[in-house]
Amino acid sequence: MVTTLTSREFNQDTSGAKKAASQGPVFITDRGRPAHVLMTIEDYLRLTGGLMSLAEALAQAGADFDFDPPRIEGGISRPADLD
Repeated sequence: MVTTLTSREFNQDTSGAKKAASQGPVFITDRGRPAHVLMTIEDYLRLTGGLMSLAEALAQAGADFDFDPPRIEGGISRPADLD
């Protein structure tokens, strides 16, 4: 089931829009033209193949990742082995 809401309707009833998104995509219009789509994360992952890029993961609200790469001993370059 597809639902279409104006931006005003969406702003006035976001919880209703989220409930509608559990039944199918919710198109949100600006000045009568589709501008955004609200869908569940499950639908989004199914559409995108379930993979999230590093940029997408870091862009999530509240993203908090620990990153402590190991130190490289002795530098990162070495002579080329041409034999």
